[in-house]
Amino acid sequence: MKSGCAVLLVAVCFGVRIIAVGQANAPAKLLTPLEQTLMNAEKSFVAAAKKGDVAFFKHTLTNDFSFVAFDGQLYDRQDMLDQFAGGGLNLQPYDMKVVMVGNDVGIVTYDVVLRVPPAQDEGPPPRYQHFSTVWVKQGDQWKMKFQQMTASHWGDW
Repeated sequence: MKSGCAVLLVAVCFGVRIIAVGQANAPAKLLTPLEQTLMNAEKSFVAAAKKGDVAFFKHTLTNDFSFVAFDGQLYDRQDMLDQFAGGGLNLQPYDMKVVMVGNDVGIVTYDVVLRVPPAQDEGPPPRYQHFSTVWVKQGDQWKMKFQQMTASHWGDW
């Protein structure tokens, strides 16, 4: 009886291991050309934020762009230009995904490790955040319409 239970336990463990290995080797979902375009656009945003590329933001943000920062406050286009003008942000995005809302609207969502020096009289923002950006197609160009930055782990300041 004991040997039967031991054989069953080994068989179950072996079966679970085979399933886990099979799932770990599953190929990643291939992006459509439209999804890849939006992912590239978001990567361009990250690069511009690191460099402080104001020209990129002036060209890429819609006139009515708004965003919600990690503090929960709603800001406008000019606030984004002011915030990223200095550059120096160390954004490290990972686990980027694209959700298509239609042919002319998509959302890019991802996690970020954010490292910035603390401002005078302020501590740094939360290190782990989640970004979601709404992209809209205007003419033949993709523009940022809205972005939300959400702190993922409070206390990791």
